[in-house]
Amino acid sequence: MVRDIRIDLDDALKGRLEDRINQEKDEIGRATQGGVKETVEWAKQSLRDQVTGAGMGQRLARTWRSRVYPSGGPALGAAGIVWSNAPKIIEAYDRGVTIRSKDGLFLAIPTANAPRRAAFKKITPESYEQATGNKLRFVYRRNGPSMLVADGLRASISRKTGQLRGFRNASERAKRTGTGLVTVPIFFLVPRVRVPKRLNVRRVAEQAQARLPGAIARRLAGRN
Repeated sequence: MVRDIRIDLDDALKGRLEDRINQEKDEIGRATQGGVKETVEWAKQSLRDQVTGAGMGQRLARTWRSRVYPSGGPALGAAGIVWSNAPKIIEAYDRGVTIRSKDGLFLAIPTANAPRRAAFKKITPESYEQATGNKLRFVYRRNGPSMLVADGLRASISRKTGQLRGFRNASERAKRTGTGLVTVPIFFLVPRVRVPKRLNVRRVAEQAQARLPGAIARRLAGRN
């Protein structure tokens, strides 16, 4: 026989309060994660726009990537990161630096006549000579940058348009007769290159930090 029934109002209210607190945590967590995601995406796009706006091309712009942690579920401690897969290039244009040769002599800057790559390697005087078999010759110039040139090349002309497509190795017959052979500048030699400051990564970081509270607040204000 049940002699008495105890109803504890404090316990009942405590249970409801815990449910409400958990619900609030989930809602705030969703707002926080959504705000962080929005802000991180804004920062990434702003940095990409900086790169393209400076005339540095889509390829470098797309090196900016982003990630939000954790990847799923509401999280009060959500965080995001934006980074570049070409950090040295980005840093150079963010700071503005002077690049000098490692051996203290010259930097070899490819001309428009140089291939972009040689035997799947970055184009350098060494990789050019290895890939083409052409020895580069040093040409000193008093009133301009000295050069490395390739002798005994022939111009490649498009039969359809008549435009110059580049230069190629001459045939053995052409080398014997000297017909149509030209000397082509492949690299300019300079003691240093000044990379101008074109980017401002810090400004985007500061703006993103200032935008985050508002992004979270808008989501909290839109709760049911």
